[in-house]
Amino acid sequence: MTQFLVKLFVKDYENTGSARVRTDYGVMSSIVGILCNAMLFGTKLAIGLLINSISVMADAFNNLSDAGSSIISFIGVKLAEKPADKEHPFGHGRLEYISALVVAFLVLQVGFSLLKSSFEKVLHPEEMGFSWTMLVILTLSVLVKLWLSIFNHKLAAAINSNLMRATSTDSRNDVIVTTATIASILISRLTGFNIDGWMGLIVSVFVMLSGFNIARDTLLPLLGEAVDRDVHRKLTEMVESYDGIIGSHDLIAHNYGPSHTMATIHAEVPNDSNMEDIHEVIDRIERDVLRDTGIFLVIHMDPVAVNDQQVMDRKNMVSRIVMDLEPNASIHDFRMVKGKNNTNLIFDLVVPHSYGEADEQDLLKKVKKRIHDIYHKTQCVITVDKKYVADA
Repeated sequence: MTQFLVKLFVKDYENTGSARVRTDYGVMSSIVGILCNAMLFGTKLAIGLLINSISVMADAFNNLSDAGSSIISFIGVKLAEKPADKEHPFGHGRLEYISALVVAFLVLQVGFSLLKSSFEKVLHPEEMGFSWTMLVILTLSVLVKLWLSIFNHKLAAAINSNLMRATSTDSRNDVIVTTATIASILISRLTGFNIDGWMGLIVSVFVMLSGFNIARDTLLPLLGEAVDRDVHRKLTEMVESYDGIIGSHDLIAHNYGPSHTMATIHAEVPNDSNMEDIHEVIDRIERDVLRDTGIFLVIHMDPVAVNDQQVMDRKNMVSRIVMDLEPNASIHDFRMVKGKNNTNLIFDLVVPHSYGEADEQDLLKKVKKRIHDIYHKTQCVITVDKKYVADA
């Protein structure tokens, strides 16, 4: 069914890197959500009033909130489609994240309202009505929301959308809420014990936790995430595959929306290379990366002495010293500057994210001492750095 709707309403649906295609996916998801949730709201509200069930009526207003979330999603994907302008040169793609954050707050609001109503129901329980027709309708509601959850999950995977992941999670929550409502009605019918309020309390806590999780996952790209390890591997392998590039480091990526990523990387090149030839290679890498990955990559060249054996020996020795002291550390941008009385070794030391300032200073002191013990007339100029890549 999902694939049928995608092929029917999304032109060029396989080109998921296109902003226009992403918008069409989002519009389709929003319209389907609005129609399904509006239908469920009307049906459940009527049933809740008929049988005097707080959990059924709370479930109905949860669906109304979902319809509102779908409207917000619709507005969000349309605004995110806006092209770059002079005030926003990187486009408006982050509005999709902001829309997902609004959905998260709506989920939290529904959970809090359900918690309040359920607590009152525990203190003052009321008799619930019952009908098999009502159970059948609620069961059909579960099936509809389950399909909506799967539907949005597939769309989110297709276009890598946090907004649709949030919508999918919200629909999954509804499946749990309505299933709990059915369970409370059946238990009340079979045992005479009214657990409507208690079931509402349990469900409300689950809904609020889901809202917190949606908000957390949405805030991460807004605050700035570490580079995904798969993206790091793919880009570094691609950059280092070109002739003239002997290594790379310091890959940093900035996300301006799911379909707009800018990145920078330092590419190591032989210091005796022809600069015009290397510049041509760099330009070609940047064009190829943009074409193949959609990432706008800017490359900084770092000249490296590859034909000076003394420099290479010192670099390898320093690298072994660092690895011996801290296996998760590394060095780059290594240079050796010879003076009349001393030789300066200049390099960047990359330490783990867990290192605090005291740890950094301790490691620096140990590295300098080890180097001085081997090369007595050597001074170290070390810049401490940290990786921008997500931990495994």
